[in-house]
Amino acid sequence: MSKNYYVATAIPYVNARPHLGHAILHTYADAFARYHRQQGDSVLYSAGTDEHGGKIAEAAEKAGKTPQKLVDGISASFKDGLAQLGISNDRFIRTTDPKHEKIATKIWKDLSDDIYKNSYIGMYCTGCEEFKTEAYIKETNGICPNHNREYEKVEEENYFFRLSKYEAQIKDAIISGKFNVQPKSRRNEILGVIKEGLEDISISRSAEKVSWGIPVPGDKSQVMYVWFEALMNYITTLDYPDGDDFKKFWPANMQVIGKDILRFHAAIWPAMLFGLGLDLPKTLYVHGFVTNEGQKMSKSLGNVVDPLDVVSKYGLDAFRYYIFRHGPASEDVDFSWDKFETAYNSELANELGNAVQRVSAMIKKYQNGVIGELSDSKHDVGQYHAAIAECRFDRALDAVWDQVRGLNQYIEEEKPWQIAKEKDDDHLKEVLAEAASSLMEIADLLVPFLPGTAEKIQYVFSEGVIRPLDDASLFPKHEG
Repeated sequence: MSKNYYVATAIPYVNARPHLGHAILHTYADAFARYHRQQGDSVLYSAGTDEHGGKIAEAAEKAGKTPQKLVDGISASFKDGLAQLGISNDRFIRTTDPKHEKIATKIWKDLSDDIYKNSYIGMYCTGCEEFKTEAYIKETNGICPNHNREYEKVEEENYFFRLSKYEAQIKDAIISGKFNVQPKSRRNEILGVIKEGLEDISISRSAEKVSWGIPVPGDKSQVMYVWFEALMNYITTLDYPDGDDFKKFWPANMQVIGKDILRFHAAIWPAMLFGLGLDLPKTLYVHGFVTNEGQKMSKSLGNVVDPLDVVSKYGLDAFRYYIFRHGPASEDVDFSWDKFETAYNSELANELGNAVQRVSAMIKKYQNGVIGELSDSKHDVGQYHAAIAECRFDRALDAVWDQVRGLNQYIEEEKPWQIAKEKDDDHLKEVLAEAASSLMEIADLLVPFLPGTAEKIQYVFSEGVIRPLDDASLFPKHEG
């Protein structure tokens, strides 16, 4: 039975160009979307860009541009990058969209019972767009480790949100599994944060200091805090509160985020939803960072990898394969060109690509390209489906590769070339049809992960006769 399925990614901040971390975020969400479309569900996949705040204004000033001009250019590069990475999002929301700004204003008003004004003194990092706790400041010796800049003392009157009011509700939702935070390590992390106590948070900034933002309703001296406002995109894109999409798709089935923004999405966002009287997302999947041979990627180290460089050299599905299979869903993804090339040559080219080439070549050689009757699936795919439900793409592809290796073993054991010499035509036809059937089943399982590869395999074997591919091989071997 068809169901509605809504998956949304965190919306990256557009003070800099897209990078490998953004590619991973959207590629993971894309797998969920493609999988559920394949199951016959009505899917809405939303991505977008976060475009307000002091960091944007600062970057625009350095670039000699207006904030709007800056965000227009970078947002366009994000949108174009998603297309080049084969991301199948249905929506692309920008927080500078008039619709978002209008609905964000309504959401603020709808939360007015939980919003109050108060004076605030705290240490602030413009790079993070966030006030830091005394403990964190002490731990980092007064310098933000992510932006290598000292915290700035800020004293001003802001609006506050009663986050503390919802502490018990959020904790209960996580522990009960109604708000399913995955993986378990992130669930435990946010429960640890909640155990220390959730304090009310500042949700506005002085318009004198941060002018690039949505004005607070009824008080133009303040703008909405960028993180508070950006979280609203998950329902503004659905036309909260009366839109057909909101009625159809909320609550979200899956929200995909990076581990650095766990607190915003697993504490602040649920509190906002409780304040609005709305259900929480069903699952929050939190992925890790990307490292390069164990080191954090940074421009200063010169080890930043452009995902489009990988795609250009090896192809889109090879990039996706590495991210899914060699980027454990519960940990950081470690990228290196050597590991990537090894996975490409040994697993994609030697195992999958070679199987497709051998089976199609033997059917052409021994049966004039005519494929015998394809059989239905004989493999238990329960482990595969369970792995996707648990956000374990690596395990899902492990299950697929068990079939790939099983097929190669079947070919070696049956030796179709030997059967051909013995002129046992019926047996040969049966063996090659079985091999083709296995490849069609593998293609079906690859649809969420390697859609281009799945389509090519289906093209070759689905019409009763072997159809040749334009390129000689699915995955031509790379040498260095």
